Amino acid sequence: MSERPRFHVRKAEPGDAAELVELALAVGSEPEGWLVTNGTWRSVSDERRYVRAIRRSKAAAVLVAEAPEGIVGRLSLSRDPHPASRHVADLGLMVAADWRRRGVGRALMLGAEEWARSAGVRKLELHVLPYNEAAIALYESLGYEREGVRRNHYRRGADLVDAVLMAKEV
Repeated sequence: MSERPRFHVRKAEPGDAAELVELALAVGSEPEGWLVTNGTWRSVSDERRYVRAIRRSKAAAVLVAEAPEGIVGRLSLSRDPHPASRHVADLGLMVAADWRRRGVGRALMLGAEEWARSAGVRKLELHVLPYNEAAIALYESLGYEREGVRRNHYRRGADLVDAVLMAKEV
């Protein structure tokens, strides 16, 4: 049996910006269309500014999974700013193609739960494209439940695609 790949989860740093952009562009340009970005992302300098701002915020975080060859996964969290729903945070996850089904997504999601509990967040929610069955299976294995479908929620080029809303109490 082969040894599990080694990676660790940590908070993103401004110096990660180039690798974060590279990861987002790679995942966003996959033909399966896992992200709604259609292969576009922020510039490296904009990503660096974004990570700096997030590091100063108590209402958001960016976590990365780092392997010896670099960043292989990213999870972004943002608390809802409305006073009535400040107990809720939205998250987004992406994992490099070669690192899927190797524990990276699960480790990042568990890191998100840890951040949520420390930040006083009681509910994590996410949107996932309905055809991303592997991601849905991961989220369900972690206790996330489907709360509904947002019809024609995202624009991907000329098309409108649904989003499955999933959530978990933490």
